[in-house]
Amino acid sequence: MNSVKLGIDNIDLYLDVFKDKRVGLITNPTGINSNFVSTIDVLYEKTNLKALYSPEHGVRGNIQAGVKMDSYIDEKTGVMVYSLYGSMRKPSKELMDDIDLICIDIQDVGSRFYTYIYTMAYCMMACKEFGKKFVVFDRPNPARCDIVEGNILDINYRSFVGYYPICQRHGLTIGEISKMFNEEFGIGCDLTIIKMSNYKRNMSYNDTNKLWVVPSPNFPKYETSYVYNATCIFEGTNISEGRGTTTPFEVVGAPFIDPYKLSERLNSYGFNNVFFRPMFFTPTFSKYKDETCGGVYVHVFDNKMENSVKIGWMMLYEIRKMYPDNFKIIAPYVEGKPCMLQYNTGCNYIFEDKYNINELFDIIDKDTLEFTKTRKKYLLY
Repeated sequence: MNSVKLGIDNIDLYLDVFKDKRVGLITNPTGINSNFVSTIDVLYEKTNLKALYSPEHGVRGNIQAGVKMDSYIDEKTGVMVYSLYGSMRKPSKELMDDIDLICIDIQDVGSRFYTYIYTMAYCMMACKEFGKKFVVFDRPNPARCDIVEGNILDINYRSFVGYYPICQRHGLTIGEISKMFNEEFGIGCDLTIIKMSNYKRNMSYNDTNKLWVVPSPNFPKYETSYVYNATCIFEGTNISEGRGTTTPFEVVGAPFIDPYKLSERLNSYGFNNVFFRPMFFTPTFSKYKDETCGGVYVHVFDNKMENSVKIGWMMLYEIRKMYPDNFKIIAPYVEGKPCMLQYNTGCNYIFEDKYNINELFDIIDKDTLEFTKTRKKYLLY
């Protein structure tokens, strides 16, 4: 098998795009080529790199989830870094006046929840508004591009963890999803996608023979992308999603949960690609810091976890039923706005506990089929 060439590996074929342009770059530590050279350094050498734009977690990846930051100078290059995860999510006219082109090279994880694709969308909007070009260096989807699953987001619950009506597990590369955002959802900017070479839709990240660089502090390995699409919804509840452990999103629990009873209940569904192992864990930060939690470890038996969204909804449904007096939904961060559970699930019916589990599975099946038809127009591989 020929090794996959990343978008940034193919930059020399596209140097005309950057010629005589002042360049801005959205990136973080995942922005490296196949020789482990930072995209910042590649563009600093080959183009007129004038600005760096930082998504959530920072250009160097040293900022925890949700932490806001100010603009600063990158010590290695002397290039100004502008935060796109503080008060400013779309670059202002003043910032856009300083560049002619914005590009992005960042590792997405294949989930509607993940904020990097919306940082990209806001920058694409700014490029449209101010007549600039937008360039995407494409990268593999670690959650795989041959699997799609989830409900379609209701835009009444639009947020920075779900802005467009797509499924949780969209099965698109970041280049493909930029094309969908641009055409399906009407951004309409001048977009160029620098494709990968030798990439196939059915590849796991391991198949690409690429080094996994942690894209955010709670994403230690590529396999996390499978369970993330299942367990991230617990962020909006008083159930720990494993932050503060060495295996975030792979463990779920709380001090009031009996791990053996929960494991038995979840395993009774008979999903043959996962096993819910009873366990105790003690987070070092986030929910239940320094408290012992009972819960389960989600063991994945294959390199797919095709039904990750169904598994996550099932876990939430069963914990809610088993512990009705203990389970809580976290209140909205802003009074009068939807809560995090509504934002993460992209709907109101899970918050309301409106449907039984079979009805929820039917919604996933219906929306998955609908979204699969829409996304066909945007596939590059």
